[in-house]
Amino acid sequence: MIDKLLPAPIATAAAVHDAPVSEMYPEEWALVAGAVPRRQQEFGTVRGCARSALAELGIAPAPLLPGPGRAPQWPAGIVGAMTHCTGYRAAAVARSTDAVTIGLDAEPHQPVEDPGVIDLVTLPEERTQLRRLAAVQPEVCWDRLVFSAKESVYKAWYPLTGRWLGFEDALLTFDPTNATFTARLLVPGPVVDGSELTEFSGRWLIGSGLVVTAIALMA
Repeated sequence: MIDKLLPAPIATAAAVHDAPVSEMYPEEWALVAGAVPRRQQEFGTVRGCARSALAELGIAPAPLLPGPGRAPQWPAGIVGAMTHCTGYRAAAVARSTDAVTIGLDAEPHQPVEDPGVIDLVTLPEERTQLRRLAAVQPEVCWDRLVFSAKESVYKAWYPLTGRWLGFEDALLTFDPTNATFTARLLVPGPVVDGSELTEFSGRWLIGSGLVVTAIALMA
């Protein structure tokens, strides 16, 4: 699915079945050896996806360990993002000469179990928008979509800043006709190519029981 959301020359890979945990590098296994099997499997499989995507760029396989903020530490000259949810793991990578940052998230296309969560992760303007969209396209789980989009925004933001971005720090607007969204930053953004970044633009796709969102800020 993610290959339909991200432009070339971004390389992507996804999996719907988990790889054996034995395929992890020892350094990776050490980080999840004490975790429950589900966590071990998703951790290992998504890194296998990332290595497959990196191979498309000619990058040799190597351990992929979390760094500050638990963001993946990519090889030098590479930007990327990973995501995993029940039944789906995916990664997207690009050379930093082609893309500035990538954000990616996948979620089950189901309503958020606790409605109170949406009040915590959305702004009043967003909740008004979601109610309007739900009246027009009730088949879309807009609450799950906004959650996924905000996750993608954070994953695109953090590598550029090394700073936390709260759910309340970006205002999302959805275009249901084109399946796109815009995230207007409500806090000072990073400087990219000499100018302050004020927003991210992303795309979304629903299929196979999933909602997937992605952001690619190209160089």
